[in-house]
Amino acid sequence: MEEKQGRRLTLTVDPAWDGEKVDTLLRRELGLSGTVIKRIKWLEDGILLDGVRAITGQRAAAGQILCVRTDDPDRLGSVAPTPGPVDVVYEDEDLLVVNKAPGVPVHPGPGNGRESLCNYIAWYYRHKGEPVGVHPVHRLDRGTSGLLVMAKHPLAQERLKKQLHTPAFRRIYLAVCDGAPVPEQGRVEAPIGRAPGSLIQRRVDPAGQPAATCYRVVRRVGNRTLVALTLETGRTHQIRVHMAWLGCPLTGDFLYGREDRRLISRPALHASELFLTHPVTGKELHWTAALPEDMAALLV
Repeated sequence: MEEKQGRRLTLTVDPAWDGEKVDTLLRRELGLSGTVIKRIKWLEDGILLDGVRAITGQRAAAGQILCVRTDDPDRLGSVAPTPGPVDVVYEDEDLLVVNKAPGVPVHPGPGNGRESLCNYIAWYYRHKGEPVGVHPVHRLDRGTSGLLVMAKHPLAQERLKKQLHTPAFRRIYLAVCDGAPVPEQGRVEAPIGRAPGSLIQRRVDPAGQPAATCYRVVRRVGNRTLVALTLETGRTHQIRVHMAWLGCPLTGDFLYGREDRRLISRPALHASELFLTHPVTGKELHWTAALPEDMAALLV
């Protein structure tokens, strides 16, 4: 399979910019950071003026075409491609949005260097012949299902990470809880820190990091409640800790509630909606992912 060309951004030099340095145009007009510029300027085809390699200190003339490469020079980098399921919700030259299955870690880790979503996506790109890298923007716990966005190049990753926990980048989660929060709609503002003696578990701790979660009851079925949640901060296990603190832990939560694998094999949490501003076009985008079967079965 013939390898596809990587992502490039182009800019026609306006008469008002005549004589400006390439570095200035890259930063001011294309919005590239010093980190991205440093990465691409050493590449043979990293920065081109009218198709000829240019250096950052070079001055551009009106009417010239400035073209920069955005894909990762290391291509797939250190992520080992591994065949695995990738449920693609949306894809373009800059982004990949997937619906993550429960039980799959996002990143490779100790003792599991090949069986993660990043490994599967690296394989997916290789199979398509795309010269792009795997650049996570945010994460979901292993047990959490739902929408997750990966950038295809460092520029998109950098811009999307700046959107996190701002109105430009919003996530709505659905959780099935044992019991119901009181009141049925509200905002939890309770700092979160590590639980003593555990590398994994967290707890509400006055000395911890600030954390805020907004919630709303969607539906009650017996002693269980479907709750929609949004995060103002991104602490580890934030939703799980806050809902347990309210007295209604997630169904199946082995750390903060009661595990019962006959009901569900994971904490019942799903990233159901994702809103973001496209890092290159500026377009506002929105995706949804339906409640997975194992969580839906808890509400019948």
